[in-house]
This record gives sequence, C-alpha cells and structure tokens, in this order.
Amino acid sequence: MILQHVAKVSINLGDFPWVAVVALGVVLGAVLWVVGIYNNLVALRNRFGNAFAQIDVQLKRRYDLIPNLVETAKGYLKHERETLESVIKARNLAAAAAGAAAANPADGAAVRGLAGAESGLAGALSRMMLVVEQYPELKASANMLQLSEELTSTENRVSFARQAFNDAVMAYNTARESFPAVVFSGMFGFQPAELFQIVDAAEKVAPKVRF
Repeated sequence: MILQHVAKVSINLGDFPWVAVVALGVVLGAVLWVVGIYNNLVALRNRFGNAFAQIDVQLKRRYDLIPNLVETAKGYLKHERETLESVIKARNLAAAAAGAAAANPADGAAVRGLAGAESGLAGALSRMMLVVEQYPELKASANMLQLSEELTSTENRVSFARQAFNDAVMAYNTARESFPAVVFSGMFGFQPAELFQIVDAAEKVAPKVRF
C-alpha cells in the first residue's frame, strides 16, 4: 500500500515540470500578445505624428509667405491698415497654435486649437483678397503674382498633407478602439487622436489668390 502511494507521488512529481513549462508558455504567449498590441499602437501613433510633421512643414512655409504678401500690399492698401493687421494677427495666432500641435500631435485640444486658428487665418486672408480685387495695379504687381502662385501651391500641399494625417489618425483610432486593443489602450495611455479639420463649412475652402 505504501509502495503504491510512493509510486503515485513519483508519477505526479514527474509530471509537474511539464505542467510548469506549459503554464510558463501560456504566460509568455500572453505577454508577447500584449506586447504586439502595444507595439502596433505605438507604430500607428508614430505614423500620424510623422504625417503631422509634413503638415507643419507646409504651414511654416505659408506663415513665412504671408508677411511678404502683406508687405507687398501695404504700399497700395494705405487705407486698409485694419485689414492688413488682422491678417498678421491671425497668422501669428495660427503659427503659435501650429507650434503647440507640432509638439504633440496626439493632443486633441492642440489640434482643435490649430484648426480654429487656421479657420481664422483663412477668413482674414479672404477678406484681404476681396480688398485687393479693388486695386488693379496691385493685382498686376510681379511680386503679388509670384506670392499668389506660391501661396496657392502651399495651400494645396497643406490640403494633401492634412488628408494623409487624417487617414493615419483614422487608422490609429480604429486600431485603438478595436478588440482586443481597446482593453489595453487606455491602460497604456493611448488616448483618441483628433482629426485636423475645419468645422465651419464656409471657411473650409482655402483662400483663392488670383491676380
């Protein structure tokens, strides 16, 4: 009887290492699975961060063009000081908002702030262009023609870069909200990303600068 009990214990002890190996394998597999989810979210977050960097490049180029545009128009629009100053003010606000968003494209508040500032800038530029239409000599100026072409080209690049950013944000948000990533995303600090879009339909269209 005692020998049978000893034999059973020996068999159980012999089986134990295999149970431990299986348990360890399950734990390791679960860890690798979670790590894979984490790495995928990191890759998607970096992707929309890189996409925003392309927007930032084009926005900075546009912000550099606007003071030259205003300076060229200043000699002709002597009685439109308020209009010109509103463009510069809107440009400075947008540049500051772009800097905040570029520092952390995952910050939804910063991206919304930039979208609002860009709406204000688009409105200010449109108002200035309406005034410029009343000055044929200014419209025919070589500097204004060149600046208008550069500004229009930059606006198109901003639009394409913004679309690429929004596509990357959508991919990230979809992955973040899908199971099983949704179980861990909040735990790991992956917050929803904000699309870069202008809400006011009247100001979605980039200012058309034609001379």
